[in-house]
Amino acid sequence: MFGTSIHWTTFFLLLIDIFLLIIAFIKSSKLKHSNLNSYLILSGLFVLYNLTGGFLPFKEFSGPFILQYLITYSVALTTGVYLYYYIYKEYDIQVLGQHLTIKNIAISSVFFLLGLFLIPYLITNSIDISRAFFTIPVSAVTLYFVFSFYNRISKQKNPNSFVLRRNRLSVISVGCMSLLPLLTLIGDYQWLTFPIINLSFFLITAIEIDRYIYFLENRTKMNEVFNYYKNTNQEGSHSTLINNGLTIREIEIALSIFDNKTYKEIGEEYFIAKNTVSKHASNIFKKTNVKNRLQFLKKFGKR
Repeated sequence: MFGTSIHWTTFFLLLIDIFLLIIAFIKSSKLKHSNLNSYLILSGLFVLYNLTGGFLPFKEFSGPFILQYLITYSVALTTGVYLYYYIYKEYDIQVLGQHLTIKNIAISSVFFLLGLFLIPYLITNSIDISRAFFTIPVSAVTLYFVFSFYNRISKQKNPNSFVLRRNRLSVISVGCMSLLPLLTLIGDYQWLTFPIINLSFFLITAIEIDRYIYFLENRTKMNEVFNYYKNTNQEGSHSTLINNGLTIREIEIALSIFDNKTYKEIGEEYFIAKNTVSKHASNIFKKTNVKNRLQFLKKFGKR
């Protein structure tokens, strides 16, 4: 297509990702009490993934041929690791042990790329051999990650329908992304690989849309908090905490607090530790200038 290696399906997916990136950027600029910065980064990475994976390798490239593959694989690895990080950070879905952390996955990815892809290529001068050395162990790690993720999610206690949908879609999203090494090993079939990998991003987008609808359905519970921000900003406050507003995760926790749920119940509902809930609650109280849960409910609860 266009005299390049990009397949029409990849180009179509690229246009969709760019559209979602633009919509998220516009929406983020209008939000007063939360942000979509992490989603903007994720969507930007998928745009970059489609660009590099679709247009490279480029025959007229003046540099070393292997450099194009290093760029493509580096972007793909970064996108995959950030997707895992996004799910961990945005949804607090902690499925990794002490040794298999996001940081260690990122470090291992660099090692695999340099040690199991670049070095074999320099020795054999064969993309197929170096690709096999690289993708087989990475496939094993990613499949183990999916297995751990699914086992942890399946043990959730007392989830509401909103959280249950999120976790199911997250599992499928992680599963799609984890197929990338295996799909790379099979060959450069853009019509197969790119729809599956982009599906992982579209599922995250579906989660965010579902969360937005959930907020709209419960907006009346947060009206007093949002009015507080509005009035404070009109008074010219320069407080960093207040101007930044509540994060999306903190709004979720605040809604549960308005429902008079305990931190233990909130933790079971959202599949996070009680201490994590307490930390989010503490941030909520600081940003709304109250000392504790009782003052928060008295100040912003239904009258």
